[in-house]
Formats: sequence, C-alpha cells, structure tokens
Amino acid sequence: MKDLRERLAAQGVHTLIAQFTDLHGVARGKFVPLAHLDTLLTDGVAFSGPSIAGTGLARTGERSAYWARGAGSTACALPWLPGYARVVCDGFVGGEPFDACPRQVLRRQVAKLAARGWHLRTGIEPEFFLLRQEGGRWLPADAADRLAQPGYDLKSLPRQRGFLQGLQQALEGCGLDVLELDHVDAQGQYEVNFGFDEALASADHLMLFKMAAHALAEREGMVFSMMPKPFADQPGSGMHLHVSLWSGPVHDRHGNARNLFVPHRADGAVDAAGLLAPPGRQFAAGVLAHAAGLSALAAPTVNSYKRLAASESQCGHTWVPAGIAHGPNNRTALVRTLHGRFEWRQPDASANPYLVSAALIAAGLDGIDRQLELPAAVDDDLSQVGATGLQARGIGLLPRHLGEAIDALAADAVLAEALGTTLQREFIALKQDEHLQHSRHVSDWELQRYAARF
Repeated sequence: MKDLRERLAAQGVHTLIAQFTDLHGVARGKFVPLAHLDTLLTDGVAFSGPSIAGTGLARTGERSAYWARGAGSTACALPWLPGYARVVCDGFVGGEPFDACPRQVLRRQVAKLAARGWHLRTGIEPEFFLLRQEGGRWLPADAADRLAQPGYDLKSLPRQRGFLQGLQQALEGCGLDVLELDHVDAQGQYEVNFGFDEALASADHLMLFKMAAHALAEREGMVFSMMPKPFADQPGSGMHLHVSLWSGPVHDRHGNARNLFVPHRADGAVDAAGLLAPPGRQFAAGVLAHAAGLSALAAPTVNSYKRLAASESQCGHTWVPAGIAHGPNNRTALVRTLHGRFEWRQPDASANPYLVSAALIAAGLDGIDRQLELPAAVDDDLSQVGATGLQARGIGLLPRHLGEAIDALAADAVLAEALGTTLQREFIALKQDEHLQHSRHVSDWELQRYAARF
C-alpha cells in the first residue's frame, strides 16, 4: 500500500475515486483523499445500501451499509481528470462479499473457471451515440452528419476528432490497448474497440471507457449515450463480445496459456482453416441454449427490443441478431464463429458488463458440462428471412420485449444460480416494473394514430 500511495502521489494524485457499478451498469462512488488509501483497500468506504439501485438492503441495521472495498491492482490516474485516480471496488455487506454486487457476481463465475484451470478472455466492442438536445428533441451532436449510409464516413469522423483523440489518449493513458475508432452505421454513432483481456479486467475497462467518454463528451458540449436505439429509423448500438477460453495463467508471460477454442488436426497441428475446437462449440452451444434468458441481461431495457425487433433502417441494414443461430463470420447470427473465438452479438450498449459476462460464463460452462453440440451453421443473411422463415428452419426467436425476456430469465435455473438469489430477485423486480411502466405509457405515435380515428 505504501508503494502504491507513493506511486500515485508521484503522478500528482491527491484524490481517489472509489468506483463500483450498480445493477444497471452505471458507475457509482465517492471521492476519498489519497491519505486514506489503506482504509479503502482494507475495510472499504461505506455507502447507504438502500440508495444504490438493486441492492435490496434494509434501511436500518448492520445490513443497511454497503462497503466498497478497493482492488489495489486497478488503481489508475485519470488523464482527463488530473489529480484523481480510479480504484475499482467490490461490494461487501456485513463483512462478507455482497452477493448482489455485479462485480462479485462475475468474480464467482471467474472462480469457477479458475477451479478448472481456465480463464475467459473477452474483447468488448461498445457502440455509442454523441447527441445534443435542441428544442426538446434529441439529435446527433454533429448537425452535418446526415448521410443515409454514414458507416466509416471520413468526412464526419474527423469532425469529432477532438473527442475521439481525447478518448483514445485517455484510455491509452490508463493502459488500455485501443485498436480502432470508427463511425458506425447510424448518424452520430461511433465505436471503439479495445484489445482483449481476462473477463473481469475487460468489464473494468468498459466501465473506465464509459467514465472517460461521459466526461470528455460533456467537455465538448455533447451527451455520450449508450442507449440501444435512440432513433427509430437508424441502427441501434450493440456491445459485442469476442470470446475465447484459455487454460493456464491469466497473466502469462512465458507462453504457457493455451486457447482451448483453437481447433487442431489429427496430427496435433493447428487447423488454420477450422473455426472452433470441441470446447468452443460446446461453449457456444450453451450460449445458444440459454439465449432467451440471457436476453434479459444482454438487452436489459425496453428500448433494447426496438433494436432487436428492427428489420429495416435508413442505411439499409441493422446488424442485429435475427434468430438463435450461429454461422461462420455471419454478422446476422447471434453467434458469429471465427478461428479460435466467437463473437456474441446479442448484448447491446446498455448491458451491465459484469452481469452479462457472468451469465455468458455460466451458459458456456453448462454447454461444456452437458457436451452440447451446435446446430447446423447458417451462411445466409438471416435479417432477410423474417420470423416465419426462421421458424420454418427450426431457428428459435429471441424474446420480442423485455417482459418476455424477464420471464425467460426467471425460468432459467443455470442463470439464476449464477446471479444469486438476491440479485436475480432485485433485477427481475426492477425490470418487471420498467416493463409495466412502459406498457402503461401512452406515446405520441398512439395519439397520432388513434386519437381521432374511432
């Protein structure tokens, strides 16, 4: 602790941000003077439990306090906020790991992998919008970003170079490997790709990205948004995960870690033309088998299903999974298979990275334990097939609204065990209420369509 405190002080840090993540995937925390680093890393700092979404903690007594205990290895000075360093925290209640802390939920699944000598590596690809408000309307922050097909546009991308370069430098200053930044298929929509890392570290990186992006966008007079689908006629934002399972040490410096998803020929050589080894196929099959329940975590808002239900957009495509299927390099399938890894395309930008990663591990391990096999691969564009065509092929459909997804999650024993009793109960209660409020809301579309019709 002394070495860490001296290192941070040498970087000009005077204040720590004790940061944890609530059930909704929102960063929460408080400022702690650097002088109290030891306390943050040992006992933690206290919060009122009932004030944090999804804890279900009592208003009085010992179990009303939520303690955020810092992980020293995550301490990092923030380039966009000189003098401050983030420390990622785990939740504790009553001196024990809190079962409804999203990071603790993922920790439990990571421990199950570690017991087998394995670890999961993920590469998370968040898409997001940069927005502004004008006359009560939400619009793309760049008023000149009006192309019907703006994907990879090198006219609009440079206009946001101030924000994007600042974001790149901020993340790289925190040790993240930024691979690419690009304009995606909707007006005002962008994407950042990071290098892959162990699942817990990847989720921590995603939260750091969100903290940096919110702050830097606000500095530029914009709003950073990970709302799945802010515009009805535009594609929505996904948060795809590239997934591989490894044996050996997490931080391997001697080449001893081995990707269990890489296929091999009968002579033991790597099959460079192949996609997934048996553990990879079984893991991916588990993800497909639990896709309905996973939807509640991967697409956790009522707005998420505006993205999943979309079949057309101004740019001519949506890139959302149309059915519970997999295919080689098929971006219209739920699982896109590649050499030694697969891309899980179900999660959207509103997903909690800890919960969605924990559920992914649970589903994949169930596939391995039951030795599930993938169904036949699909090569064609599933977005052009339609629901009837998918069902005719025996391809299952994803839930069409949040209520259906919540029901599927409640019925999934594997995912329930992974989430734990408290978090599953609180998550389902909050999301059922969200679905109910949405169903009761009378929209402008309804008024325009029905007010004078009958």
